[in-house]
Amino acid sequence: MKNERYTTWLYRILALILAILLFFYVNSTKSSSNGSSTSTSSNNTSLTATKTMTVSVPLQLNVNSNKYFVTGYPSKVKVKLKGPLALVTTTANTQNFKVYAALSDLGVGKHTVTLHQEGLNHEISSTISPAKISVDIEPRRTVSFPVKVRYNSQNIAAGYSAGKATSDTTTVKATGAANEIARVKQVVAQLTVPANTKKTVKSQAVIEALDSSGKTVNVILTPSTTTVNLPVTSDGEGKKVSVDVSGKNGSSDSSYSITANPKKVMAYGSASQLSKLGSSVAASVDLSDITSKTTKTITLDADENNVTAIDPTTIQVTVNVSNK
Repeated sequence: MKNERYTTWLYRILALILAILLFFYVNSTKSSSNGSSTSTSSNNTSLTATKTMTVSVPLQLNVNSNKYFVTGYPSKVKVKLKGPLALVTTTANTQNFKVYAALSDLGVGKHTVTLHQEGLNHEISSTISPAKISVDIEPRRTVSFPVKVRYNSQNIAAGYSAGKATSDTTTVKATGAANEIARVKQVVAQLTVPANTKKTVKSQAVIEALDSSGKTVNVILTPSTTTVNLPVTSDGEGKKVSVDVSGKNGSSDSSYSITANPKKVMAYGSASQLSKLGSSVAASVDLSDITSKTTKTITLDADENNVTAIDPTTIQVTVNVSNK
């Protein structure tokens, strides 16, 4: 009887232990399941997340540019992108799509056209701003114009005078819409002359096409810049003198012969200055990097020669080298 009672209690205790173990096992499984579900949910959220971005892209025109010239359109437009986060981010960074206006089937005149995009992934939706633009299509024309030099003569110092300005470019080609080309009345090279100028000015000048009111006309000029030389001299005397070029920093193992072009220049100054100058102006050329026949541009310094001005201010020198 005692053995039966002992056995019964033993089974009860074992059952209780098994129940406790089963309880902890079930809870552990639920926690693991919930964690996995949360992770999966997070991954799914990441994969399905959407993003909206606005980017600025160049506007392209589908038109026969050899025959027509188009004006009035913006150079860039804004595009609002919406779609999967990764795709939108990549597209915004690479801009591997285009926005264009289809003008090929349109004739001369003013038109309002709808903009289109090409190259976007089908999962990305887009909104172009502005959605429509107005353009003016005109026949394309190219006409040659002479170039005039323009500068502010008030910036020439008192007691000094400006000579005739010369430009490396004497004519340019203006290309644009026929109606814009018709507006061009003159093409000028705008030379910047510093205030109180006492020396010849030689620098780059921007070329502009102007209408009858002096306003800039929207055409393409080729070339668009030129080098302008404006001689500025004292109101005193002037005389033509030779150029005496000497070499410096040459190698002792070589001999040099130097030829100036031009060989004579104009020196300007007072009678006393020109008398002291003699028959030539002095200049020097650095020979340190010359090992064979070389042509260089050097500056003629008026101050070093104790005159008011020298014209031209720069000359070409050719150096011939021979071994001793």
